[in-house]
Amino acid sequence: MDYNFEGIPVRDDLQTIGFYNLENLFDVNDDHLINDQDFLPTAKRKWTPKRYDNKLRKLSFAISNIGRQETGKHPAIVGVAEVENAKVIEDLLNAKHLEDYNYSYVHYNSPDERGIDTALIYDADVFKLLRSETFSVPLVNEVGLPDYTRDILLVSGLLDDEKIHVIVNHWSSRREGAKETEFKRIAAADKVIEIINRLKADDENAKIVIIGDFNDDPSCNSIKHLVNQGNLYNPMEILHTYSRGTTTHNFKWNLFDQIMFTTNFFEATPNTLSFDKAEIFDIDFLKLNKGRHKGKPFRTYVGPKYKGGYSDHFPVYAIFRK
Repeated sequence: MDYNFEGIPVRDDLQTIGFYNLENLFDVNDDHLINDQDFLPTAKRKWTPKRYDNKLRKLSFAISNIGRQETGKHPAIVGVAEVENAKVIEDLLNAKHLEDYNYSYVHYNSPDERGIDTALIYDADVFKLLRSETFSVPLVNEVGLPDYTRDILLVSGLLDDEKIHVIVNHWSSRREGAKETEFKRIAAADKVIEIINRLKADDENAKIVIIGDFNDDPSCNSIKHLVNQGNLYNPMEILHTYSRGTTTHNFKWNLFDQIMFTTNFFEATPNTLSFDKAEIFDIDFLKLNKGRHKGKPFRTYVGPKYKGGYSDHFPVYAIFRK
């Protein structure tokens, strides 16, 4: 995907919903309640105000361009993962490439041990917030104690005057091994299914969009379980190939970042939102352009080494037409 958005006409009939794992968006202040020791000016990584501002500027540029190729404008809604607190979201929305838009956000502090949360940012000119809440994923570790992970965020509102529900996820990582940790992501899938069923009990035609970093690919058991039990469509299934995804591990592409939705987005009812397309936002400026890792996400850090990039994930997005 080349970078040239000049002269693209603004499409008022299209809206973009995106998701972006921001790779450890921490501020530079020490919060004694969470584990942010790696992201302080005094830490080995030397997380300084200058580096923080550089990351905010880069992320704001990336976010402002999600879906612009198709719509000629910034995205209506973007779910984000790996944010430390409300302050970093405010700093992001006040950064150079987002400050001129009327973005607002929904964020709750999560019990995650790393101190990272999910959030939703939205253009208040096109999305009217109705309500939001969080749901915990009940997990226990090998000795039977609570194993705290990111809460699941539900945001309901009116997008172009039509009610939709957006569920933002950041499921448990594979750090101890994909198979060993699969039960945690199945538990998260069960919690999302529970939320979907609750929404449908209130309104059997509820339009629901599920976005997030699931730490599993579209073909994995947890995602298949969610799609089947939630009666969802996952457009990301066809986007994952051996040479394309949203993040890499050991030179292998994964498509952990996904957007799926209830099938009523296929109904071509006049004046309602319908699904148009889904994509990985793997535009050239988000990639490394040389070396053995060419084409992979241009990261902020590789281990303790500062690289000054965007994130270790590409964003994903879906376009909806009204």
